[in-house]
Amino acid sequence: MVWRIPIGRDQAIPTIPRARSAAGFSSYPLRGPKTYFCTFVHMQDFIAQLPQLAKDKHKENKKFFAKLKKKPPKNLDQTMQQLHDEEFQRTDCLDCANCCKTTGPLFTDKDVERIAKFFKLKPQQFEAQYLRRDEDGDLVLQSVPCTFLGADNYCSIYEVRPKACREYPHTDRKKFHQIGNLTVKNTAICPAAYNIVEKMKQHIKL
Repeated sequence: MVWRIPIGRDQAIPTIPRARSAAGFSSYPLRGPKTYFCTFVHMQDFIAQLPQLAKDKHKENKKFFAKLKKKPPKNLDQTMQQLHDEEFQRTDCLDCANCCKTTGPLFTDKDVERIAKFFKLKPQQFEAQYLRRDEDGDLVLQSVPCTFLGADNYCSIYEVRPKACREYPHTDRKKFHQIGNLTVKNTAICPAAYNIVEKMKQHIKL
């Protein structure tokens, strides 16, 4: 699968790890002189670069979302749904699963009841076996990568997965302007979230 990452003209183009062929990377102009597209043949190349890419864009993104929160466009929800749908027509989570490998969801009581029933366990048994309370008192996985993630990136509890997993990366959420801080964090984890935010900044002029 080919991955495209918008890169500002003044931003250094990320390099491919030496283990990968440089032939898998190219850049070309897109929508004017200030934007370039970088093509990664391998998803893992993108994921390896993502924390630095997100760090380089952090101040710019924080400023953008601060403005967005103060004055969200009337058609924001419609725009975000379109950007979300377009991105996930290109993005296959099975090629990535970085969210499952590096972070964990919060489990609600309903999540616990639903998943425990799937395993034919009592909620207390499921909690004891798979979950723990974090410093905020929330139920989270005992460890990451996620216990339920297979080597093929398939989720063994996909049909009953937590609500937080089902909605991730939340880029189609209503009143999207209210979750700017969360979205900025997600750009360092989720390739799709990174791409969507970059396209947001092209589509929405604040």
